[in-house]
Amino acid sequence: MSAAPGRSQASSHRSPQGEGTPANTPAQSPLGKPAPYVDQYDASLLFPIPRAAKRLEIGVPGAPPFFGADLWTAFELSWLNLRGKPQLAIAHITVPCESTHIIESKSFKLYLNSFNHTPFATADAVRDTLRADLSAAVWQGGPVQSSVGVRLLGPELFDREPVHELDGLNLDRLDIECSRYTPAPELLRTAVGEAPVSEVLVSRLLKSNCLVTGQPDWGSVQIAYSGAPIDQEGLLQYLVSFRNHNEFHEQCVERIFTDLWTRCRPVKLTVYARYTRRGGLDINPFRTSHPRALPPNVRMARQ
Repeated sequence: MSAAPGRSQASSHRSPQGEGTPANTPAQSPLGKPAPYVDQYDASLLFPIPRAAKRLEIGVPGAPPFFGADLWTAFELSWLNLRGKPQLAIAHITVPCESTHIIESKSFKLYLNSFNHTPFATADAVRDTLRADLSAAVWQGGPVQSSVGVRLLGPELFDREPVHELDGLNLDRLDIECSRYTPAPELLRTAVGEAPVSEVLVSRLLKSNCLVTGQPDWGSVQIAYSGAPIDQEGLLQYLVSFRNHNEFHEQCVERIFTDLWTRCRPVKLTVYARYTRRGGLDINPFRTSHPRALPPNVRMARQ
């Protein structure tokens, strides 16, 4: 039994920039379509989608006003060792937000499935293959300015994986009336004339829907800022207003960040959302106005 290649294969979906090939769109992705189960390594299953179109929609035509990353957790990763014995791990994956593309999550799942019956010499070889393939996908033929981070946890470390809720003042305590269920940034307001504050606010009531299938995506969000006090009731109503909105996780968080940044004008702002897993994957976008360390990829009870 031979080991799988240590370097990534070229993806049939990939359209290197500058060649005039139409960019991938969500409608072209595997979402909502029957897909064969491929259990032999195949990097071409990854389906990258450009970030630019959705950023233009929220008023970010060029360099975004934020730093950050998308923190993925893959709970269903398995492969064979060179004697044919199944191995498994949990993968923590960090995709830099400055990358030109996101990876559509169903294609990510199909790609991970392709490891299931593929032999690798070591777990490090699996990690290196993941890092190479994912980095190539999110930069789409352009120079890899920062590679995707991949960390594998073997079963001997599973017991050390903590469960912890997002820290901060709970907005859900507020007894508010909600009547808007598509994004309503006009609900955001600050207390003009009051002394600046630094605070962290959290809500478990974030819900949006998949951009393609319309299936629900459940999440919690943490907002840390410094500046004029943000009206908490209006902020919670705004977060609830995503309930019938169709957009990918990364795009929702960037929309929330941009709306807060432009309407409330904080001096500093960080938006971090953790979504419940689907298909063995969770996606947790983190965006911040200023350089700071990424949060540890710690799952919540609902994840």
